Amino acid sequence: MINFNTNSGWDLYPIHLKDVNPDVRGLLVPGEQLVMAFKTVRDQLVFTNKRIISIDVQGITGKRRSFASMPYSKITFFSIQTPGLVELVPDSELELMFANGFVAKFEFRGRVDIGAIGRVISQYVLE
Repeated sequence: MINFNTNSGWDLYPIHLKDVNPDVRGLLVPGEQLVMAFKTVRDQLVFTNKRIISIDVQGITGKRRSFASMPYSKITFFSIQTPGLVELVPDSELELMFANGFVAKFEFRGRVDIGAIGRVISQYVLE
């Protein structure tokens, strides 16, 4: 499960922006664009140029979905951890601390450019 009500989302893999849940586009405000996206088996984590959106797919059929949004302006601190040199399955981590004290931790599997994620967050937090 990925949402901003719990402290973690694990095993995120990169996906093409065309594969983002179509309901996310209905949440976007004028001028907001998708930047990058990741998924677990059913859930997704989407970075736009304004915020981070999580899609938590619920139930057996997956018809019920919970969407959570956190704007970059609420991030007070973040850290990234790069994968080790000889890991069989490389993983990276992202930790975000928000103004309300909430901490979200995400683990990415495979060849994820965690530096690119850090640059996206930096770009929009520092604007």
